[in-house]
Amino acid sequence: MTGKLSAVLATLLVGCALSLVNAQYQARHLFIELERAQAKARQLDIEWAQLQLDQSTLGKHARIEDIAHRDLGMTQLTPARTQYLTEDAE
Repeated sequence: MTGKLSAVLATLLVGCALSLVNAQYQARHLFIELERAQAKARQLDIEWAQLQLDQSTLGKHARIEDIAHRDLGMTQLTPARTQYLTEDAE
């Protein structure tokens, strides 16, 4: 009877050991995934900050005015170039 009990306990011990090894493997695997996700989140935060900086830089009035003058050949409006339309009273 003690032989059967020893065999059952040994089988139970091996099962518990395998379960422990499997749990440790899964924990390591999940930890690696967590580290990757955190690294990706940090990278996305950096990209987001860079995009916000780019947006604020690209939207500045002086830059837009410079591009309009340089690339499009636009000039400042002056009173000498202004034409006023009047309605003739009949």
